[in-house]
Amino acid sequence: MDRHENRGPSSRDGTSGDVSSFRGGPDRREFLALGVGALAVAALPAALRPRPRLVRRRIPVMGTVAEVAIPTRNEAWAQRAIDAAFDELRRVEATMSRFLADSDVGRLDASMGRWTVVSHDTGVVLREALAWARRSKGAFDPCLAGATRLWDVARRTVPPLPEEVRGFAQAGLWRALEVEAGPVTSRARLSSSLASVDLGGIAKGFAVDAAADALRGFGVGDGLVNVGGDLVALGADAAGHPWLVGVRDPWDPESLVARLEVADAAVATSGDYLRFFQHGGRRYHHLLDPSSGAPRSTPIRSLTVRAGRCLDADAAATALYCAPEGRDSIDPAPAGVRVIHQITEVTT
Repeated sequence: MDRHENRGPSSRDGTSGDVSSFRGGPDRREFLALGVGALAVAALPAALRPRPRLVRRRIPVMGTVAEVAIPTRNEAWAQRAIDAAFDELRRVEATMSRFLADSDVGRLDASMGRWTVVSHDTGVVLREALAWARRSKGAFDPCLAGATRLWDVARRTVPPLPEEVRGFAQAGLWRALEVEAGPVTSRARLSSSLASVDLGGIAKGFAVDAAADALRGFGVGDGLVNVGGDLVALGADAAGHPWLVGVRDPWDPESLVARLEVADAAVATSGDYLRFFQHGGRRYHHLLDPSSGAPRSTPIRSLTVRAGRCLDADAAATALYCAPEGRDSIDPAPAGVRVIHQITEVTT
């Protein structure tokens, strides 16, 4: 689950990811969660109303930094809600990380050709991943872990040999994944030795959705869950306006290139500017094109998607970034999924 932790902007206070929320204040890049309704103090004059205190915490998880923020006057309640949200993030990591041998994904990858029992949630994400593979004509492929390991852009300084890459090109490895749902657990298997599961392009979105649901379970109506740039914004800011979300500038990651309004929605960004190496005048980034088995050669530097679910925003950002056909390559597109910002390199 290491794809999106390398994408996108971070605020000046260290938040990692493609998006950072902000509204006002001395530093507009700082991650700020704002606003709750008047509730019981509605009758008080504005000057006498107690101001909510922003309660927020960060943890390292899923190879990146997660932050949950809640504006409230009840810190103890907010801390319990944040604990529940973090528990969801850790649970998803423990079951769906390809880096853990005892996770569902780790056991599935090690059980070539044999059915492997996985949790209900892992079964849900595997089925959603296959649905995204079908609707994107294979531009989203959840079975490219072997190619990801081969490229390993965080450590490589030169590309792998063409004959090493060739086996992953046009392979349609997602077709080797079978998933059967059960009432409590599911089971899955892989039918190709080239196929191994990497849910990095979808499981983080699922985890953000699960964390947001945990907040809602505590009655949180206004808040943020931000995991390395996959973000869910709950409610509105203090003034009742949509939240503002900043997108990093690929040429200057310390700056924001766009400000987007988000309310009760999810946002995810794919970009080529945080995990890559350069060789021979070309940037080799972590976003692999299943049609070539290599990083996609494209003028797109950053692509941001809004959706009702972060799972869909996460998968769509990957699919659209890697799809040769561009924005029209998802069919049928789930309701509410749309590109809201794209940065393209202009060459002369």
